[in-house]
Amino acid sequence: MSRPFPSRSWSSVPPVRVNGKIRAREVRVIGIDNQQLGVLPLADAIRQAQALGVDLVEIAPNANPPVCRIVDYGKFRYEQAKKEKESKKHQHANKVKEVQLSPQIDPHDFGVKLNHAIDFLCEDMKVKVTLKFRGREMAHKEFGFQQVKKFIVELAPWGHPDFEPKLIGKGINAMISPLPRNKRAKHPADDGQKAIIAQNGHVTEKPKVRPNTQPSAATEDAGFANNPFSQLDSKLTS
Repeated sequence: MSRPFPSRSWSSVPPVRVNGKIRAREVRVIGIDNQQLGVLPLADAIRQAQALGVDLVEIAPNANPPVCRIVDYGKFRYEQAKKEKESKKHQHANKVKEVQLSPQIDPHDFGVKLNHAIDFLCEDMKVKVTLKFRGREMAHKEFGFQQVKKFIVELAPWGHPDFEPKLIGKGINAMISPLPRNKRAKHPADDGQKAIIAQNGHVTEKPKVRPNTQPSAATEDAGFANNPFSQLDSKLTS
């Protein structure tokens, strides 16, 4: 029975042809050391690859003549998979997450939104900071700029602004891009210490509390603190 639509497993990407599956009569060959070997008949190119114990892989089928590479097919697939994985990592940089502020934002809410922005930047995503004015807040736009600039300063270890905060309509916009991984600070929670939000909106690390294992002077003298017989002993001696 014929199907009106192609199968879901169908892909528009042509498969990679190897050795005898290459259809061209002549191919432009790239050697195993990435050297140009020129245009050769297909049979001669395949024999050269077989003599080296590797394969002839077609890498540019739409060229005239098609471009083939003498390489181990398993190694070729590994390199292609690695390049695809790297390209997917860079796709996160094209994603934009929005964080909304207000001129009179609470310090706790400021810290929460700051933590969210740090999470996005550590995942190689851009952060769009927006601040909208309501009613009479437009009369004091400087407070809005202060909040946005403070937000950008707090994110400096993880990202940098693409441009200075701009007033567009009734709001302020700013775009923050993540820093390169080798220049970016670690996430505050990477070391197993949860990030806590201070009253001023800064993100700090929770300090480690060391238990006091040394006995106090009272416990050394009386054996334990708040000795209920201390007053009784003083009355008997007096």
